[in-house]
Amino acid sequence: MLQKSLAALDKRMQHIASEMERTHIAEYVDLLNRPFSLIWRNLLSGVARGVGIAIGFTFFAATILYVLQILGALNLPIIGDYIADIVRIVQIQLEGKSY
Repeated sequence: MLQKSLAALDKRMQHIASEMERTHIAEYVDLLNRPFSLIWRNLLSGVARGVGIAIGFTFFAATILYVLQILGALNLPIIGDYIADIVRIVQIQLEGKSY
């Protein structure tokens, strides 16, 4: 009976050990014990995230301005004037002048 109980306990411990290894808890604990490494990784991920957001927003804004310029060239009665004003304001702002 004791042998059977120890075998079950050993099997359960092996399962827990494999689950802990699968979740990489040792690397996480090691990272928490080295705060400068954690700060460096967070800094790099923050910079990468910021650069990605800047590139994405630039692409999005350029696409919107391109579509607005195309719509402004169609000379739609009310919408065309509104879009032309928006494009003109944005172009003036890009040149660094106030409107």
